[in-house]
Amino acid sequence: MSEITLLIVDDHPVVRDGLRGMFTAAASGFRVLGEASDGHEAVELALRLEPDVVLMDLRMPGGNGVDAIAELTRRGARARVLVLTTYDTDTDTLPAIEAGATGYLLKDAPREELFGAVRAAADGRTVLSPAVATRLVTAVRTPAAPAAVTALSAREGEILALVAKGTANRAIAAELFISEATVKTHLTHIYGKLGVNDRASAVAAGYDRGILGRS
Repeated sequence: MSEITLLIVDDHPVVRDGLRGMFTAAASGFRVLGEASDGHEAVELALRLEPDVVLMDLRMPGGNGVDAIAELTRRGARARVLVLTTYDTDTDTLPAIEAGATGYLLKDAPREELFGAVRAAADGRTVLSPAVATRLVTAVRTPAAPAAVTALSAREGEILALVAKGTANRAIAAELFISEATVKTHLTHIYGKLGVNDRASAVAAGYDRGILGRS
């Protein structure tokens, strides 16, 4: 098997050091090309170094993992992204996978499981921790009740408020320091949660359901 190259992304230096040491010591054909401490740096290094696999944390100050995954997908990066995080909630797993992550693993996974997940990701195979796989299967098999409304995330609420003011996607991206592609991804999530198909209907639903206050 050829050597698998890696980029490690995590905002905690001790975690990055531990992962680098683990893969460097492994006699299994891994090579760490670099490290990043936030999503913005991750995108820059992934495009420049072109690793086979990016080990991506999700919740990081200065640029989160989901936005970084979406940006790498938009820009056609060759690297496969394997999320490695401590969080397995719906608000973390679903957006990461929708953004383009190849796999999702929790940080408490055994070392050999992590190595196997990296090899699988490098081959383009989907890798999910058992807890995440169960959550996704449940989400697929359990349709939401017609009247049920999934709460918007804080960022989605910010974007919907700006849309209500008539702000264009490019201006929203500039104001929130994210890419225009990420704005469009968030809008897709907003439409899905509100059960609408366009900006005007989203704003109307936002006012109707009290998300935007009173019209």
